[in-house]
Amino acid sequence: MSKIQNQPHKEGKKLSAKTESSLNFKVSPEEKREFKLFAVEQGMTMLALLKEGFELSKEKRKK
Repeated sequence: MSKIQNQPHKEGKKLSAKTESSLNFKVSPEEKREFKLFAVEQGMTMLALLKEGFELSKEKRKK
């Protein structure tokens, strides 16, 4: 067991060794290249761009 699992969190809860999960999906090489290029042009990571796009999509689709 790792040290991080044994250390209490600020609120007294134990931290999980894995705090993130993978999200896997397939895109074409061209879509990946375009996505990465756009992220670089915006000065952000692909993960940050994906998260921003998801938040914008949720806002747009609110009823």
